[in-house]
Amino acid sequence: LFHSRAHRCALEASGLSDGMRVLEVATGSGEMFRRLVRANRGGATIGVDLSPNMAARTQRTARRKYPSARTHCQAVDARHMPFRSESFDAIFCCYLLELLSTEDISTTLGEFRRILKDRGRLALVLIGQNTALFNAAYRVAGKVAPAFWGRQVEHRVPALVKTVPFQIVEDRTVRQTFYPSRVLVMRK
Repeated sequence: LFHSRAHRCALEASGLSDGMRVLEVATGSGEMFRRLVRANRGGATIGVDLSPNMAARTQRTARRKYPSARTHCQAVDARHMPFRSESFDAIFCCYLLELLSTEDISTTLGEFRRILKDRGRLALVLIGQNTALFNAAYRVAGKVAPAFWGRQVEHRVPALVKTVPFQIVEDRTVRQTFYPSRVLVMRK
């Protein structure tokens, strides 16, 4: 309803090709993970989420829909991931950074850089800015249920990305219904 267009944009802009080793950070219900598995059937698609229940749910759904695909999901804190350096060709992260402090965003971006192969791609999908009414409603929702809504960070993230450093190669805004998303694709 709100994310499919942004997910498709991130997939297209990322340069993902079948046969890669791909990581999705913050799988949530697995909507993007299923898209990644479908696009990467000959590769390995790994998913992590802080919630063991969400990681397990995503894994069950992926195995049911794509039984022959190489997939694995597990509960992992994005700030301290258990992967070797330069393990992944591509990393996708949708709507996680809104839930983190600025310090944790920087730490997480540093982890992304550590585990991404040279010239690998990082695709971030962020909640975008919209009309004053949308932005005000989002600020209220973020105060009422911060663990669910978080806060809008899309204007701060590009500056943080450059300090890691990553090179931004795509920067797009996508709207679906009334919901704006910003898609940033970077190269290590």
